[in-house]
Amino acid sequence: MEATKVGIREFRASMADFITSSTPVAVTRHGQTIGYFIPTHGQSEADLASLKKASKTLDRLLAAKRVDVDAVVAEFKTARKSVTPPRKSRPAVA
Repeated sequence: MEATKVGIREFRASMADFITSSTPVAVTRHGQTIGYFIPTHGQSEADLASLKKASKTLDRLLAAKRVDVDAVVAEFKTARKSVTPPRKSRPAVA
């Protein structure tokens, strides 16, 4: 499969299109190839299967330890509310 050649600016501007494509892209700068972008597809099914397996394992562990998930969530929310968010720094005025 031959790669489509595009300049770096075009690549950056159209990245969303290249991600959904199945064609590799040769990214060029001043006419010289500086890298290749090879979109990958199909990994999401494997990732989803792994997450489902981990979820089932977690459910079994929580049930074995008799953990009340609603109580844990409520405790987390309470703890989160008590933490003050960090202050944003203001730029210095000269």
